[in-house]
Amino acid sequence: MLEARQLTYDMVAVGGSSLMLLGVLERPTRDLDVVALVESGRYVKANPLPPPLAEAAVDVGETLGIGGAWLNAGPADLLDFGLPSGFADRVVTRRYAALTLRLASRTDQICLKLYAAVDQGARSKHFEDVVRLAPSDGELLFAARWSITHDPSEGLRAELVRALALLGVPDAGSRL
Repeated sequence: MLEARQLTYDMVAVGGSSLMLLGVLERPTRDLDVVALVESGRYVKANPLPPPLAEAAVDVGETLGIGGAWLNAGPADLLDFGLPSGFADRVVTRRYAALTLRLASRTDQICLKLYAAVDQGARSKHFEDVVRLAPSDGELLFAARWSITHDPSEGLRAELVRALALLGVPDAGSRL
């Protein structure tokens, strides 16, 4: 659809679909979470999606029978507080004709999934995804420290400590 319209886009994707594209996850997901567009080598907020891209996404969704809202720019708000340090250096780049996707690395997915899991709880798909990623204590602590940069409240810190305990990280409270 993009190529036929003589359009090209370079996007940064996170979440379940990007984990599927990396071969890390096999659970079904409804959308592709886009955190940024890449313009002149810089990440810029993808929300709202440029109208030509949004129109092409609706057409693809209708053609495939998955609905027009499958390209989700909601996670673009993550750029307001910053992605994990070194994120851009770790992305895995995939090219599909006129579309370039920069997929968040496993390390960065752990950060994003832990942050979402703390928000949505231990019974959420995000918590299950963290478990499936089988992170080390060090990876979980890196993710927790990054999460605190988005919300330094004592409430989030307490929830992080609880989540880390469920994930088997000993003495997380004293290690954050």
